[in-house]
Amino acid sequence: MTLFNKIRSSSIASFLPWGALLTFLLAPVALAEEAPDPERLKLASVSAAVAPIGAETPLYTKRADWSMPIASVTKLMTGLVVLESGAALDEWLTVEERHFPPAANAFSRLRPESEARRGDLLRIALMSSENYAAYLLARHHPEGYDAFIEAMNDKARSLGMTRTRFVDSSGLSDANVSSAGDLLKLVQAAYANQTLRELSADGRHSVRFRNPGYTLHFGNTNPLVHSGRWEVDLTKTGYLTAAGRCLVMVTEMNGEPTAVVLLNSFGTRTPLGDAGRIRRWLENGTASTVAQAALRYEQETAERLSGQQVAESGAAPTL
Repeated sequence: MTLFNKIRSSSIASFLPWGALLTFLLAPVALAEEAPDPERLKLASVSAAVAPIGAETPLYTKRADWSMPIASVTKLMTGLVVLESGAALDEWLTVEERHFPPAANAFSRLRPESEARRGDLLRIALMSSENYAAYLLARHHPEGYDAFIEAMNDKARSLGMTRTRFVDSSGLSDANVSSAGDLLKLVQAAYANQTLRELSADGRHSVRFRNPGYTLHFGNTNPLVHSGRWEVDLTKTGYLTAAGRCLVMVTEMNGEPTAVVLLNSFGTRTPLGDAGRIRRWLENGTASTVAQAALRYEQETAERLSGQQVAESGAAPTL
């Protein structure tokens, strides 16, 4: 029996005239749900963007065109360049001394002259934000360190990231800048790489070094990875004084993988609070509130950064 005849013989036909029944058959199965009101979402981060994976238009933006330091969020691009270079992940690399003075906060437990596999260095650079590992990945690029940084910027241009610039592979320099809108493009590209997703969202990892032999243990810098209440598919955190607390991730929200970019917020827990506000807003339209200290930081930082945006673009930004 055809679907039409089944419906015709059903109870629906008993109360619907044939014209109305035809309209019923041809009508869409369900109307699309109305997007939640962006005005109800208040975030502590200075800049933010939210978009389902694959979507052309973000669901929410906040100063998403502002270019600002992104700290270790840089390592998402580092990981993408490493994986797209085709360099062997099982190759042993020497932990070489830096060829330029390290930043003040460049402490690492990696022992110079020891060796680790490229894949292990990539994993701990992404999930544990190991700065020395990110440096070594660029240093051991087949064409050299400078070529690696150039490849990062080339990839940014190919993705249409017009407000982005990289000068190092770790994010220790505050000259590494991007915008929330640009980072949505990077997240979409990173999410398409299954290996990058798995490495960044790994909760814990141990690395075995050789010459000399020793083992180091690492944990993910995003606490949400360790929470049973969150399904995190891709993640990177970042922090510098100039960048504030940053969080970029893809997580399940309202039943679909959603990219979240949060730049420059106050306190280690503030980006996590913003992530929760976004999820509640997407799932039930809940209005949000922000703690006064975090809100004050956001407002003061936005006012300070607005002058830089004018200097760079020549146009007054929207606060």
